[in-house]
Amino acid sequence: MFDRIARSWQLVKASASVLRSDKELLVFPLVSSICALLVAATFVIPAMSMNLFDGQELRPAAYVLGFLFYLSQYFVIFFFNSALVGAAMIRLDGGDPTLGDGLRIATSKIVPILGYAAIAATVGMILRAIEERAGFIGRFVIGLLGTAWTLATFLVVPVLVSRDIGPVDAVKESVLLLKKTWGESIIGNAGIGLAFGLLTALAVLVVIALVVAAALLAGPTAAMVIGGIGVIGIALLATIQAALGGIYSAALYRYAVDGAAPVGFDGGALQSAFRPK
Repeated sequence: MFDRIARSWQLVKASASVLRSDKELLVFPLVSSICALLVAATFVIPAMSMNLFDGQELRPAAYVLGFLFYLSQYFVIFFFNSALVGAAMIRLDGGDPTLGDGLRIATSKIVPILGYAAIAATVGMILRAIEERAGFIGRFVIGLLGTAWTLATFLVVPVLVSRDIGPVDAVKESVLLLKKTWGESIIGNAGIGLAFGLLTALAVLVVIALVVAAALLAGPTAAMVIGGIGVIGIALLATIQAALGGIYSAALYRYAVDGAAPVGFDGGALQSAFRPK
């Protein structure tokens, strides 16, 4: 277990080296988060004003609004993730990408991105509907199905960025590449999540301690200022994690297709980032 975490950390550092070369890659997940918040506000406010989610039985309009919400959120996330992955691939090929390069790539794939967002929204709505009616065991099973879907579609965005194919074929190729090359249990990506999960937990504890200390020693205003700075810092951690995840997926896709590690990545580390079937 510790060996796998160590290998994953090596991949994090390799991804970080790419990110250090192109710090502007952080802009894509940052803008994605802002847009996702705006989309959420756009849907939540009307839903609350119309009381669509009050009571035991949801109205048909609630399901329609829920699907549109999922579709909009997924589209925003996939669009900017495609821009990030596209720019990362240029860097992995030895180029020097700009923000415009990433946005241009994502815009050129806007139709398949929208199609994939519709697929993901449909799957999300189905899993959510089943989960609401299932007991504890049912929710556990749905959680496993959701994890399986996440693994199966892990390379969909790099596939869409690199190939001129539709979203259904991209999902099929993502599954094929995972099974063909590494199997289905991702270790490297889980390592990134674990590393940043620990960093985020530590940051939260530090912020809470500083806020309490500031409230006791300097008053509520200082506590609010420190709390605001802490929230920004935690959000920055989430942005860096998203950027590293995009770079990591781009590198894994290139390795799966070409059989060679991109610049800055060790082939053995990439291969061991997945547990064989």
